[in-house]
Amino acid sequence: MLNRVVLIGRLTKDPELRYTPTGVAVANFTLAIDRNFKNAQGERETDFIPCVVYRQLAEFCANYLAKGKMAAADGRIQIRTYTGQDGQKRWVTEVIAENVHLLSPRDSGGTESASPNGTSSFGHEVNLDDDIPF
Repeated sequence: MLNRVVLIGRLTKDPELRYTPTGVAVANFTLAIDRNFKNAQGERETDFIPCVVYRQLAEFCANYLAKGKMAAADGRIQIRTYTGQDGQKRWVTEVIAENVHLLSPRDSGGTESASPNGTSSFGHEVNLDDDIPF
C-alpha cells in the first residue's frame, strides 16, 4: 500500500505553532494550490490543503515559512474524525508533512528546506526527530 503526496503552493497565513501537553511541537499551515485547468467560467480554481508538521520540523516551519511564501511539502494524507460541540461527527483530511521546502527566496537569498534526515539545504544540522531509529 502507498499513501504519499507532494504539494507545492503558497501559504495562506503564517504557520500556527503550539505544543502538546508532553512538549511535542506541532505546527499547522494551509497551502493554496491552483488547479491546472479552468472551470466553465474560464477561471482557475484553488484548493486549500491543510498541512501538519511535528517536532523540530514544526519549529523550522514556524521560523521560516510565512503567509504568501511558496513552499513544497511531502508526506501522507490522514483522515480523522471528531465530534463537534453540536454533537455532529466531523471528518478532517490533512497532509502530515515529513519534508518541507521553502521555495521563496529568503531575505538573504536562496531556499531552505528540512527533512527527517536532519539536514537543511544549507547544510546546517536540523535535528527533526530524535526517535527515528536510523
